[in-house]
Amino acid sequence: MAANAKRRSVMTLYSGANCPLSHRTRIVLAEKNVTAEIVMVEKNNLPEDLIDLNPYNTLPTLVDRDLALFNSKIIMEYLDERYPHPPLMPVEPVLRARTRLMLYRIDRDWYSQLPDILGKDEKKAAKARKVIRDGLTAIAPIFEQKDFFISDEFSLLDCSVAPLLWRLPFYDIQLTAAAKPVLKYAERLFERESFQISLTEAEHELRD
Repeated sequence: MAANAKRRSVMTLYSGANCPLSHRTRIVLAEKNVTAEIVMVEKNNLPEDLIDLNPYNTLPTLVDRDLALFNSKIIMEYLDERYPHPPLMPVEPVLRARTRLMLYRIDRDWYSQLPDILGKDEKKAAKARKVIRDGLTAIAPIFEQKDFFISDEFSLLDCSVAPLLWRLPFYDIQLTAAAKPVLKYAERLFERESFQISLTEAEHELRD
């Protein structure tokens, strides 16, 4: 998932202004207080240099010196290892594996539903909304036990799920009273300085 890139003096993140996968990488950058150039691009109008760097033409894409990365999970883990403080992954191998497994599930179970929600088939959209709503409701008790996602410390899991929670009204996903702990957890995430810094103007407007 990496490619050689023309050496750049400043780390560069090619990001969508309202792309949840880009958003979660921006949260990591903000949490780490990393100086990087964030280049906002339109998904259907990618610059030529990005097309050369990323054969899949996807967002986000991170360029660090002569390295190009194009997968949001890989980018997040790379940033965590490149800038180890504050750590966003557990040190203990079992907890680290569980975190990676949950990151996989967040993408497979929830983020995979977004194309249907944003598509034109209302039946598919309704089904996808239900999958996310039911999934969040099912894990709600977790947030009564921990301040963050299966952890007492802020982690890549929180960076990963925060953009989805921020967009629930935009996706027309309404959580029931049974998911109240999720909503309280979401508010804790939204109040973090790193989350506020990460928001683009377009993302601010999702809740204005």
